[in-house]
Amino acid sequence: MSVKDMLLALCVVIAWGVNFVVIKVGLHDMPPFLLAGLRFALVALPAIFFIKPPKVPLRWLVVYGMTISFGQFAFLFLAIKLGMPAGIASLVLQAQAFFTILLGAVMLSEQLRWHHITGVVIAALGMVLLAEAGMEDQSAGGITLVTLLLTLGAAFSWALGNISNKVIVRRYPTPVMSLVIWSALIPVVPFFLFSWLFEGSHAIVMSLINIKPVTIMSLIYLAFIATVLGYAIWGYLLKRYETWRVAPLTLLVPVVGILSAALLLGERLSLLQLTGAAIIIVGLLLNVFGGLLKLTRQTRQQAQ
Repeated sequence: MSVKDMLLALCVVIAWGVNFVVIKVGLHDMPPFLLAGLRFALVALPAIFFIKPPKVPLRWLVVYGMTISFGQFAFLFLAIKLGMPAGIASLVLQAQAFFTILLGAVMLSEQLRWHHITGVVIAALGMVLLAEAGMEDQSAGGITLVTLLLTLGAAFSWALGNISNKVIVRRYPTPVMSLVIWSALIPVVPFFLFSWLFEGSHAIVMSLINIKPVTIMSLIYLAFIATVLGYAIWGYLLKRYETWRVAPLTLLVPVVGILSAALLLGERLSLLQLTGAAIIIVGLLLNVFGGLLKLTRQTRQQAQ
């Protein structure tokens, strides 16, 4: 990977890591469903007037938009609004890697390997420790069983989106940005509908009338930097390099998320929470690099 592309990859990792802090800030003065609806409205408009729609059947566009956009961020925004620490949310959300592998095995008949299963078990232990820490001290960083399950729901929705994306790419090759921009239209209506049903018209009107500059900046960041720019660069990198070179870089996202949350939001984790987070990272590393370790061992044996 060239120096320029390495810097681009680093920019995406930082943008996606800080994204969780920005969500937390944006939710200070705006309810979660309304914030999410405005985010995707900004992603889609006015971009749809300049980018051609993907040649994908509407049903697949709806499935993709309702999973990777609506499901993921409905759960995530609600979890963070209820107190889930931004740093821990960035880490727990990476459970999408495990869910994607398991769903791929069930729905696409992909093969599960030993390091996938072992990684899931190790990460699950870390999740249990995080839940236990929240139960012991409900004020410990805002981690409760509810917020943890909501964040895992976001990870599962992301994984469903990954599976639908895989099917779309196989059957209907389409530019990444076209899919991102046009699929952003799908969750806008359900987000606004949920906002009206569960947050109320009064909260919507007051949030829009009294919207603060920091909330506007949060929306701009979420829509244009984290989504449009982030996915544009990521798609560029995936086209230029092998998946195994690019995909593991997402493991740096929770590192940036935890550090930025500590620096910008003053979030502090208990020893039990740090232990749980460390165990989850070990599970993620084994999941991603376990196959490479086996391949390296086999190569050495053949060389001998």
